[in-house]
Amino acid sequence: MWDLHGKVAIVTGGGLGIGAAISEVLAAAGAKVAVADISPATAAPTIKRITNAGNQAKIFAHDVTSWKSSFALVDSVEEQFGPIDILVNNAGVTKWQPFVEITERDWDRVLDINLKGQFLAARAVVPGMIARRRGRIINLGSVTSKKGYANAIPYCISKFGVMGLTQGLAAELAPFDITVNTVCPGIVMTPLHDGLVEDMAKQRGVSFNQAKDDFVSWVPLKRPQEPVDVANMVAYLASDFGRNLTGGTYHVDGGMVMD
Repeated sequence: MWDLHGKVAIVTGGGLGIGAAISEVLAAAGAKVAVADISPATAAPTIKRITNAGNQAKIFAHDVTSWKSSFALVDSVEEQFGPIDILVNNAGVTKWQPFVEITERDWDRVLDINLKGQFLAARAVVPGMIARRRGRIINLGSVTSKKGYANAIPYCISKFGVMGLTQGLAAELAPFDITVNTVCPGIVMTPLHDGLVEDMAKQRGVSFNQAKDDFVSWVPLKRPQEPVDVANMVAYLASDFGRNLTGGTYHVDGGMVMD
């Protein structure tokens, strides 16, 4: 089992879904976890579960689209927990809609949160990691990081961009013993995914359950992934087991992308 005792981690969008599972797994492995979320109230149950289990975590209000908020987050976490060892860029949004219905606002929201948000968090964290000559950055991609899907174009573009961010940073930061990797979830049952299923159901004129079944039918293993499945991969990459892995893409998708 991985050991993260003595490590400090930031998880963006850490209050719900995959982010909550990542926060809980990292904390259970011994890390002090900064649960960074736009809605502190949303993150409160996650913090309660972590602390009730005897582990360490705290909520930090954070807007991933803001340069100022990103640097303030790093300052606050380092002041309260110490130097940051692990950054998990998890925060994200999606929307299922035809290309001809996408507005500029829709486009900007998805790209700002999913891609700019990862750049900003990394930009704020990396100088300290370089100075200490150590660090782990794990970016959350998607099966759409490798394959474009109709009706999800801004999301696909944002997740393709995450791949470029990961690979470029991995090459640039390797001399400082900082690893950068991407974890790509597939169909994961979370509130974010439920919203996607609802959009798909409305467009196709079918029930929520039918749309959900259709999504799962794309998975070769014929079952959705659980948030903890993704969290375990993140913890592996954050641990010493992942010390020689950088610039990589790790699919947790039941076989949806096989390359």
